[in-house]
Amino acid sequence: MKKYVLNFNEIDKSDLAYVGGKGANLGEATKASFPVPQGFCVTTEAYRQFIQTSPEMEEYFRRLDQVRYDDLKQIQELGQQIREHLQSLPIPEIIETVILSALETTGIRKAYAVRSSATAEDLPTASFAGQQDTYLNICGSESVLKAVRDCWASLFTDRAISYRAKNGFPHRSVFLSVVVQHMVFPEVSGIMFTADPITGHRNTISIDASYGLGEALVSGLVTADLYQVRSEQIIHKTISKKKIAIYSVPEGGTVTQELPLERQESQALPDERILALAQWGQKIEDYYGSEQDIEWAWADEQFYILQSRPITSLYPVPKVTDDQLHVFLSFGHIQMMTDAMKPMGISIMSKITKFLTDLPIIRSAGGRVFADVTNVLLVKPARNRMLKIMRGMDEVLSSALSEVSQRDEFRHSPFSKKDMAKFIRKLYPVLMPVAVKIIVNLRIRDPKKAKLHAELLIEQIVKEQVEQLKAVSGAETIRLIRRKIGRMAPDVLAKVAVYVATGVIASGTLEKALKKKVGEERTASLLSQLYKSLPGNVTTEIGQKLGDLSDIARKYPEVVRILQEAKDNQFYKELGTVQGGEEFKAAFDRFLEAYGMRCTGEIDISRSRWREDPSQLVPFILSNLRTSSAREHREKFRKGEVEAEQAGKEIVSLFGFFERRKVARLVELYRNLMGMREHHKFTLVLLLDLYKRAMLQEAQTLVKKGVLADEHDVFYFTLEEFIDLLENRFSGDVTEFVEKRKEEYERYQQLNPPRLMTSEGEIVTGKPREVQAPEGSLVGTPVSAGVVEGVARVILRLEDAKLNAGEILVAPYTDPGWTPLFTSAVGLITEVGGMMTHGSVVAREYGIPAVVGIEKATEIIKDGSYIRVDGTKGYVEILSANDEKNVG
Repeated sequence: MKKYVLNFNEIDKSDLAYVGGKGANLGEATKASFPVPQGFCVTTEAYRQFIQTSPEMEEYFRRLDQVRYDDLKQIQELGQQIREHLQSLPIPEIIETVILSALETTGIRKAYAVRSSATAEDLPTASFAGQQDTYLNICGSESVLKAVRDCWASLFTDRAISYRAKNGFPHRSVFLSVVVQHMVFPEVSGIMFTADPITGHRNTISIDASYGLGEALVSGLVTADLYQVRSEQIIHKTISKKKIAIYSVPEGGTVTQELPLERQESQALPDERILALAQWGQKIEDYYGSEQDIEWAWADEQFYILQSRPITSLYPVPKVTDDQLHVFLSFGHIQMMTDAMKPMGISIMSKITKFLTDLPIIRSAGGRVFADVTNVLLVKPARNRMLKIMRGMDEVLSSALSEVSQRDEFRHSPFSKKDMAKFIRKLYPVLMPVAVKIIVNLRIRDPKKAKLHAELLIEQIVKEQVEQLKAVSGAETIRLIRRKIGRMAPDVLAKVAVYVATGVIASGTLEKALKKKVGEERTASLLSQLYKSLPGNVTTEIGQKLGDLSDIARKYPEVVRILQEAKDNQFYKELGTVQGGEEFKAAFDRFLEAYGMRCTGEIDISRSRWREDPSQLVPFILSNLRTSSAREHREKFRKGEVEAEQAGKEIVSLFGFFERRKVARLVELYRNLMGMREHHKFTLVLLLDLYKRAMLQEAQTLVKKGVLADEHDVFYFTLEEFIDLLENRFSGDVTEFVEKRKEEYERYQQLNPPRLMTSEGEIVTGKPREVQAPEGSLVGTPVSAGVVEGVARVILRLEDAKLNAGEILVAPYTDPGWTPLFTSAVGLITEVGGMMTHGSVVAREYGIPAVVGIEKATEIIKDGSYIRVDGTKGYVEILSANDEKNVG
């Protein structure tokens, strides 16, 4: 027989499908003997039965399936129609009977709180809180029945419909249970988070408290007191002015009252009760095994727990195996790729530092890679060096690191001299040859030949690894790849990076000498000119070659048409059928042969490379066609070369006869070696592409055996798991394993990773720069001088890129895959980055003003708004909400 009602003491987490998240949590809390007011749940079976009495609902569901989450007008109209329809339906007699029977058992004369509990709400991975309605102080059986029906109808509120549509929850697959619970008449009530919801600190219990019912707080009608407890001590209190409170009235319903003046600013909950409530919070978290968002009330001289659900907004913490405080730095913010990575990508990144130490320097959380910099912070010289490097990478991150390094935990190093000696011995074989080569490069070698030397070295490295991979198969292929990745930093990247390292030293020496001569402002101006159109820059060459491709396309209208209509890689085949198509395709093939291993987010091996998905390049080509004329990109580059040459001559002329030779050498090193800043990354990407091909080849054997459904599913495994698969040692159902990993990956994609966090879950944000800027400006880091006004083009994903002439590119980040857009943009704004990160460097090369490190820039700056970018002082002004110029 179908159960239409379940009492709290009959419910546990296995009943989620019948009573929803809220109901299951209340049942668990009741069984755990937490002080939960008595009550019952009207199950989802009752809701199903109720819905089935309406023939019209099938048509309503069909219309819901077609609605867009952002079409608010349609959602409002449809939602209202469905709610009015459901509120007019009678509750089936059998359901009404069991509800009335449950009321007799729990107390027919009692007042009740009636709340919704959807099957997809209050889950660890989704929060539906506040989307359905709550009814308080409901008295009498008829009123309770009406409230139950109204709750069912509230499954179709505007916000509930929009949330489900946006997050992919099928409307007909979300069912509603209704919680009917004894009403508590609290003196004080509020919300308790067993982890700080703002900073993420897992050991901080955060309590909001106000007088009367919690509805005043939840509805935003009152600012509650805030109390924070850590290690059974109150560490912070903010006593707010609580002007009003909501109370229940005897005849049913609620009333809002203004509080007496002396009570408005009084502490709602005394200290001893704060600590007692925090103890309940800790017990509840321990019971559920996760951080909880708890609604509580103080009434009749005791605490009541009204609801408890998981906190869904916390970013996962990288796992540690000791009690030491660890500090984790986001690798994605340094690499300009903050998207989630698949397990194989994370597995590969975690192996790169293995040559240094057996300690896990690279850790993962939320599908992102983090570097454990704890040991660096513990050693003062290393800490100071890292802070200096980080200032060039990301000022906000550097500020956060500086703040956390001042804490007591990092004042004294636990490292012994023996530990330090061991660490230095491991670094010595890597750093010593690099240091020797840098000295030779600085003093002896012809910098004009550096690019050729580097290219020959890269070619030799790739050729050797190709031959080695040919000699193995099966699991041995993956073991070889794992070994090569473990030695990549010392054996490959360090050898290639010596050239740009030499350039950086030359740059620093030149900058220091110039500042003594002409001051900081003039030095910045001269060096920005000298930096333009650097020779040998791999990413700049990509932009130039794509410009050449665009010039071929613009000669042939039919080629342009195919590119404009391209939806997938089918366009590549169609090119051969039109005039000029073969010429364009031949040039495209040459481009892919040289650069096809690249893409956005290329440090993640699972990302589709340009050679795998050429359609990724179409937006760049179309952007060039829209924003520039034939050979304009080449002319701009040549103009930059001329300006750089003039700047170089001017710099040399500033110095006396005996200094000029040395300065000229520095200028030459600067020009020829700084352009090679991407060569080590280019080598990494080349090798990752090589490894990817080898992995997919092995994965194909697993597809043929029926182990994998698709060869690309292998990227949901780690290197070790892949080896187990190939050797038939993998335990568990492979299909279920892959599906679970895919779900995790999709969930992680929705998370916003922090720049810096601790092992206690605390997100350390750092302080923004202090700068003289107009009121309301967005302040970031100035990385490329100049001021420009234009239309903001917000681009979140490259495949959606549609940049027009004179527009300012606003993006979450830019890595080398974004470089082709820089030929079209007149300015740049990013959410992450610093002076030496990719977008900043390219912006200086192209001479476009740029400000980076503006938090939530892609949310605050609306697409199409008219803005001003000051890349000299480091701020952005929003002049108007649309592209109409605002001269006021």
